[in-house]
Amino acid sequence: MRYPKFTPVPFKEDDLWDGYPEETNAPYGIAKKALLVQLQAYRQQYNFNGVYLLPVNLYGPEDNFDPRSSHVIPALIRKVYEAQQRGDRQLPVWGDGTPTREFLYSQDAARGIVMAAQQYNDPEPVNLGTNQEITIRDLVETICELMEFQGEIVWETDKPNGQPRRCLDTERARQAFGFQAEIDFRQGLKNTITWYRQHAAASVAP
Repeated sequence: MRYPKFTPVPFKEDDLWDGYPEETNAPYGIAKKALLVQLQAYRQQYNFNGVYLLPVNLYGPEDNFDPRSSHVIPALIRKVYEAQQRGDRQLPVWGDGTPTREFLYSQDAARGIVMAAQQYNDPEPVNLGTNQEITIRDLVETICELMEFQGEIVWETDKPNGQPRRCLDTERARQAFGFQAEIDFRQGLKNTITWYRQHAAASVAP
């Protein structure tokens, strides 16, 4: 995440430089912010219309489900699926479940990127998201419910939580090029779970 660790929620684009990123992903965040500076310099020097978007965590069918590199939703879906395959009665999850995250369905993200490329010509960054946050606890419980996992969720509170909250202010995208997310979160999760179940046998090796 490119925003500072303790950014006021919801994150506004103007707060992007007001602090250091969350420590566990600071190198990634700083590298991404350098791209914004580069695009703004190219615009000023070469009149290059580079658009800089700040999408929240993406998810959807055909996501990366490799446990070594996947993000939270595909990682949890695979974790629950494999626990069911083994007949496990417990599901260990990092942290205490209190942090919040925001998620954007891949189809919505693709539509937002196209809309920005076609309609936006400005040096300022733009958030792409839903402006809705969910706690990790509620996310895990929802995935378990949708996948009909009946076991116990075990919170590993000795593991890090990461950034406390993540939720974007999406007003600039709405005003600048009319973008608003359309896919209901539960429906997006159902679509992603269905896809993974259909392709689990061909997923990457653990």
